[in-house]
Amino acid sequence: MKALRDILYKVHITATSGNMDGEVSGVAFDSRKVKTGFLFVAIKGHTSDGHQFIDRAIHAGATVIVCEKMPEAISNNITYVTVKGSAKALGTMASNFYDNPSKQIKLTGITGTNGKTTTATLLFKLFTALNYKVGLLSTVVNRIVDKEVPATLTTPDPIQINELLVQMISEGCTHCFMEVSSIAVDQSRIEGLHFTGGIFTNITHDHLDYHHTFESYIRAKKGFFDMLLSESFALVNADDKRGAVMLQNCKAKKYTYSLKKMADFKAKIITNTIEGLELEVSEKNVWFKLIGDFNAYNLLAVYGTACLLGEDPELVLMRLSSLTGAVGRFELVRPGSKFTAIVDYAHTPDALKNVLETIEHFRTGNEQIISVVGCGGDRDKTKRPLMAAIACKYSTKVIFTSDNPRSEDPMEIIKEMQKGVGPSEAKKTLVMADREEAIKTACMLAKEKDIILVAGKGHETYQEIKGVKHPFDDREVLERMLKMFAN
Repeated sequence: MKALRDILYKVHITATSGNMDGEVSGVAFDSRKVKTGFLFVAIKGHTSDGHQFIDRAIHAGATVIVCEKMPEAISNNITYVTVKGSAKALGTMASNFYDNPSKQIKLTGITGTNGKTTTATLLFKLFTALNYKVGLLSTVVNRIVDKEVPATLTTPDPIQINELLVQMISEGCTHCFMEVSSIAVDQSRIEGLHFTGGIFTNITHDHLDYHHTFESYIRAKKGFFDMLLSESFALVNADDKRGAVMLQNCKAKKYTYSLKKMADFKAKIITNTIEGLELEVSEKNVWFKLIGDFNAYNLLAVYGTACLLGEDPELVLMRLSSLTGAVGRFELVRPGSKFTAIVDYAHTPDALKNVLETIEHFRTGNEQIISVVGCGGDRDKTKRPLMAAIACKYSTKVIFTSDNPRSEDPMEIIKEMQKGVGPSEAKKTLVMADREEAIKTACMLAKEKDIILVAGKGHETYQEIKGVKHPFDDREVLERMLKMFAN
């Protein structure tokens, strides 16, 4: 039980009705999760309005209602609190209810279009290798030391975040590394959290289905840095022109990392091969197992963060050199095959371009690059022709296929992708809506030393069609096909 007044600490209250001196047993914003003695927060969402479920929450046992507008009919035995923004209030109240766990752990947030998962995962692995107990909140999975907790969103809701942080602290975690999505910032999911530091990787075309304009998307990313406190640090990619934007009006201590210009943390690529990267960092040449220029940025961000968190630079480089990246991020899949197959989560134009440019860099002769590419349904439609154009520009052959079509017709998505393909490049494309057949066809077309890229889903183990998640793992399908076509 927690005193209501303690839960409401720092919440912008506009009006109250009822007993403000009571206690509550829990906090929920989903009326289906309300139990006796709970505080229910009515939030106006994009698809539903929690104010419509206030009566249901009361029937389920809620004794306190936090909302933006006082209901016309109020119950005498219920406490009502109106606030300026209930989503923002939820974050603050969730932190207060769980005794502000983010102040009891070193919480570092990572935001950006690409690189969030790899950077967060590498930080988790690095600090584990440095003998810390660590937590991870990521797109792929949430981790509490060695325990896995399935992830459903890039950034969980405020109640889940605080519950997970409490579990991490109870397991002895000293650090937590957390992906921070633009949507989470916009929806105030990180409100009330105390971040030791924030990292900006880059920003490119994504989530315009939600934010509508690129400027709104940038503002959402910047919102994370605007909330950092003066005792925190902000580390941004100086080679991305929006890195400087993130630091405008930011109260935190400001740091930069770069491969191309002067920065607080600087690296130079010495060797870049299909087997790994050799970087010059702090006047030392270090070999890393990760591949590609984009991973050079991820590694540098991790190195800089570890240094800012007080770790010994030389020891950090030593431990970092032995680590592998996140599942489904430029992951080589080639058991006994004559050709190379790569699975990558690339689902934005820039990410796809980075991956294909990296593959192009590794070509030593006339190897074909065969790309299997799709775009998700119910998401930013403007990137579909862009991704198709990029796939055609950098590939010998392209197979347009289904990704997670969700409620859309896969063929309609593919038709929108094809709008980005010019007449001269159309001859190198195939259309195969069945993703497994598309991967099988890529393997059939591949000759010795060719390179297959299966892009868009990465770590995902399902394909979402008409509201149903069907089991589907690009890596598993590729491994099966590669064995079939071996020899």
